[in-house]
Amino acid sequence: MMKVILVDDEKLALNYLERQLLKQDGIDVIGRFTNPLLGREQILQQDVDVVFLDISLPEINGIELAEQILERKPNMHVVFVTAYNEHAVKAFELNALDYIVKPIAADRLVKTIDRIRDRIKTESREADSADRTIRMNVLKQVAIETSPGEFSIMQWRTTKAQELFLYLLQHRGQLVRKSALIELLWPEYEMDKVYSQLYTAVYHIRKTLEPHGERFQITNTTEGYILKIQDVMLDVEEWEMKLSSLLPLTADNIDRCLEMMKLYTGHYLQEHDYWWAESERQRITGLWLEAAFAIAKQYVQQNKFDQAITSYNTICKQHPLEEEAYFALMKIYDTLHNYYMVQRQYEQLTDVFVKELNEQPSSYITEWYNLWKVNIVQP
Repeated sequence: MMKVILVDDEKLALNYLERQLLKQDGIDVIGRFTNPLLGREQILQQDVDVVFLDISLPEINGIELAEQILERKPNMHVVFVTAYNEHAVKAFELNALDYIVKPIAADRLVKTIDRIRDRIKTESREADSADRTIRMNVLKQVAIETSPGEFSIMQWRTTKAQELFLYLLQHRGQLVRKSALIELLWPEYEMDKVYSQLYTAVYHIRKTLEPHGERFQITNTTEGYILKIQDVMLDVEEWEMKLSSLLPLTADNIDRCLEMMKLYTGHYLQEHDYWWAESERQRITGLWLEAAFAIAKQYVQQNKFDQAITSYNTICKQHPLEEEAYFALMKIYDTLHNYYMVQRQYEQLTDVFVKELNEQPSSYITEWYNLWKVNIVQP
């Protein structure tokens, strides 16, 4: 039996919706409320499967109310009931599964109930694997493990919801103020409309994360939101933790460090041009560079010049402005008496700096190169 609670400030609307629902098999309307705050308390206290919730309510916006309910009961099914036409509903950016328009058509209500039953069945199957740790990738492409070893790109209803989630994820465990989120995502909106946008985005995040149970928990405070994750292994966290355990690098653990470097499949949030992600991207990139230079230097110390050349070339390819890698290659080729490649590395470095920065390489590199040329041409 599907337990249902109705919230609408219009008694006639409540009566009509209840009559329509009771025509469906397996529906038990256990509560109906014109006071949204009283309805919220009963929803949180009772065992409820579905809430039919009017968007336009006194005292509190229906979308904000839904967001508050889902914070406490993330698996709750919320169906918005609204007098807005379809075009206006789209302005709320609501998933089509989650709203019905007044006056409620019987066939539309049947479809909604059927979809909810299908979703409940799916969640029951997913609950079987709810106790295992899943993996989530944020290096290069954002993807989440849907079954052991199988990853899917996270699908978002709006780009704002996606960016909001990734911002909360980057600041996981920390309070992120609502004012900061509004300034970040909706700076051009009027204040009387912007909070509805924020609540809608958080609502969609909760619905997107719903299949993952309690692994992602968004806490709503008066000031802002806190995202907590459990039983979720982020690839960037795992990579950083394992890599840090191998530094400083030695001859004994260089092979393990090379294996860790292979796990760095791309830059942090590489496919998203978020300015706020740049500092974290640079920090993680700095860890990769530190390890890459350490590996190359270790090979030089072991006189394994072929491996050192490969390592430094990888750095140059990934980060063309890392002039220390070119300089190291120049010195290696000088040791190997490969004078053509010394000159070639300097020319490549100069070309990159002129094209990208409109500058010449650092003076100490140019001075070394000029002195090297003088020594080479001398008999």
